[in-house]
Amino acid sequence: MRLLYGTEIAFGPGKAELLEAIEQTGSISAAGRSMDMSYRRAWLLVDTMNRSFREPVVDASRGGRHGGGAHLTPFGKEVLERYREVQGALQQVADTYLRLFRPCMATTPPIGESTEVPTPDS
Repeated sequence: MRLLYGTEIAFGPGKAELLEAIEQTGSISAAGRSMDMSYRRAWLLVDTMNRSFREPVVDASRGGRHGGGAHLTPFGKEVLERYREVQGALQQVADTYLRLFRPCMATTPPIGESTEVPTPDS
């Protein structure tokens, strides 16, 4: 699921993962590295989120001699929690409807292939 703000993606699975990484590391840069993403890319994603919502989701302070850091705002934690809740509900619905395709599938899957209908996370 992706939330749009105009033509921009305000929030989606990658941004949710980035917020979780920021929460764990306390840093946009470290969060980006943990996701094999440049600091610039991580910062741009955070900037898009902060501009898209009525309140900032991440509060960041600049680095330097005293170090910097970043953390989720209380509002950011709420947005992430709501997103994960909706994502879980959508997954349950998708799983139910994807099962409708099982009778349409060939009876013998190709060798080495799974017999399960893949979920979007697969």
